Amino acid sequence: MGVTGVKMTDPENAGIDRRTFVKQAAGALLATGMDARSYARVLGANDRIRLGQLGCGDRSQGHVHMTQLASKQVPVETVAVCDLWTLAREHRAAQVKKAFSLEPQTYKYAEDMLMRKDIDGVMIATGDFQHAKLCLEVVRAGKDCYVEKPFANVLSEAIEARDAVKQSAQIVQMGTQHRSQPYPLAVRDIIRSGRIGKVVHIEQEWNVNEERWRFTPGDTGQTPEMLMDINLEWKRWLYGRKSLLREEDTDWDRWLLGKPHRPFDPHVYLEFRLYKDFSSGIFDQWLSHGCDLVHLWTDEAYPESVMATGGIFSWPDGRENPDTAVAAVTYPRGFLYTYKTIFGNSYRGFSRIQGRDGTIVNYGGEGASLFTVTREGGRKELDPFDTGPVYSRLPLVGPPADGEEIVRVPGVPAPNSLGPDDDDVSHLVNWLQSMQSRKQPTATVDHGFSHSIVCIMAAESYRSGRRLYWDHKNEKITDHPA
Repeated sequence: MGVTGVKMTDPENAGIDRRTFVKQAAGALLATGMDARSYARVLGANDRIRLGQLGCGDRSQGHVHMTQLASKQVPVETVAVCDLWTLAREHRAAQVKKAFSLEPQTYKYAEDMLMRKDIDGVMIATGDFQHAKLCLEVVRAGKDCYVEKPFANVLSEAIEARDAVKQSAQIVQMGTQHRSQPYPLAVRDIIRSGRIGKVVHIEQEWNVNEERWRFTPGDTGQTPEMLMDINLEWKRWLYGRKSLLREEDTDWDRWLLGKPHRPFDPHVYLEFRLYKDFSSGIFDQWLSHGCDLVHLWTDEAYPESVMATGGIFSWPDGRENPDTAVAAVTYPRGFLYTYKTIFGNSYRGFSRIQGRDGTIVNYGGEGASLFTVTREGGRKELDPFDTGPVYSRLPLVGPPADGEEIVRVPGVPAPNSLGPDDDDVSHLVNWLQSMQSRKQPTATVDHGFSHSIVCIMAAESYRSGRRLYWDHKNEKITDHPA
């Protein structure tokens, strides 16, 4: 997956750090009397919205596809693509040309694209560790921004980018698309209604049986034979086959974006989710969606504590992040959230919300739209003349009187155990309409900051073996209750 960053071309600035460069650039703009907002056009309701794609890897293909779908509802087009990797830029430009019948302008470096005054918004689909930094740059350039999750995986970067967004006039939408989908919203409304009582536990388990994020088509490719012989052959396969990515076709130092220097490695570049310096893997990619749903359903904004564990049990292919992980999160409202992912068995993903008076169950993995609500598990009226222990008077399986009702939403597709794919256009349309109205979208930067806290704490807990606590007042992670 190709990614990009800001270019520092002045030899005198070659040694300055990232934050200093951005601050100096912002100061230069102010010195000329041109603040960041002067870059942005004022959009009318019927004006065509012009987007740039920042990062041209696999997820950006979905971004362009969603934009194409959204163009049937809102006047919008993609006019520019930007990526450090030549091949990624070319592939995405070809997709844009076919989708919009125009020749997009291509850029290697982000600042060149951000200087264009006719670009209204930028969609970020880069590496996990680059999201917050690049979002900050987009906003400071006066552009609205759609940024993929996780919003950040370093706490200081999350705070800095969030503050910059909130101090700006820009509209920023997080790529946590379930906040715009009807069934998760219906579940939120059921919980708010009090139907299942006080929530005491939310559990999620989302699994696949694959070597997730390794042997990608853009790197060395894969075959069924390879995947069946992972324990014996992965080193020969990974290092014996030529990657599509060549160092001369990208900018390795720029891609690192402030991370400690290391020799060029195409596998780290293209399969970054396996390497701890750049991603936490399961936590960044899947827990970010999972805990964001928990926050949506319960109106929580931050955890109280997080503890995580796991390991590499199924795919010893050189990855540094776990292929099996579980996180236990407590919240100030007084409930436990447990999240689990297994890459070695794909048996029946689910989510379950347990309240004092009932239970909501989601059948399927992340994004599944089939929810049921039942009184099963809730408090019962027991026979006062039966003096045996309470546990002996409760049925092992809920009686028919408990009921189990499928959650349905009028006017939308029927629920199923799969749900919409990642290219669900409703979330993007919400952002585009928010750009026109200048009202906040459904997945704000605050929501992104909230899921980032959980993911960052889970990753740190996994690596340290300690239970960690969130100090909300001071916005710090500690090893003791705040």
